[in-house]
Amino acid sequence: MNPFKTHTGVAAPLRRTNIDTDQICAAQFLKRITKTGYEDALFAEWRKDDDFVLNQPVYKDTSILVVGANFGTGSSREHAVWALRDYGIKVIIGSSFADIFRGNSGKQGMLLAVLTPDEVEKIFALIEANPGLKLTVDLESTTVTCGDKVFNFSIDSFTRYKLLEGLDEIGVTLKYEEDILAFESKRPAWKARI
Repeated sequence: MNPFKTHTGVAAPLRRTNIDTDQICAAQFLKRITKTGYEDALFAEWRKDDDFVLNQPVYKDTSILVVGANFGTGSSREHAVWALRDYGIKVIIGSSFADIFRGNSGKQGMLLAVLTPDEVEKIFALIEANPGLKLTVDLESTTVTCGDKVFNFSIDSFTRYKLLEGLDEIGVTLKYEEDILAFESKRPAWKARI
């Protein structure tokens, strides 16, 4: 993963609550055997509607989604995160996210910025009044800047650390490779090796 410090990009308003992973990436796309190339799967059914927000020309370069509560609910399919990532989404701003979706997002380097429902509503209003508005999300200061407004978001400290360092769980483990090897070298030969 690449380290995530700050990101500035066009924000699209997705004013829907309880968006589940089957809506984000439908089951027919799960037959693929790769972990990339899912950009066409993102909201595939919804994108058949010309009025869908991501079909609007002003949002063609969207890299930030602002979403309703309980985003990513439903199944544990990691494909939903892959579809968002492959489409170019770097940040999702919302008031709440499903637990498994949140975990999968952090593992793929995608930042989920949690704000209060009132703050999310203020951002919706700003970007709907100014289509194509760019937001800046700063992970180091945990802020979202939207026009002249600045909002502090929350994120768990371990996910924040991994994103800032550009590490997945294997990368975190490998930071302790010398300690692991030293421990293993002292284990009796009759015990299993890791």
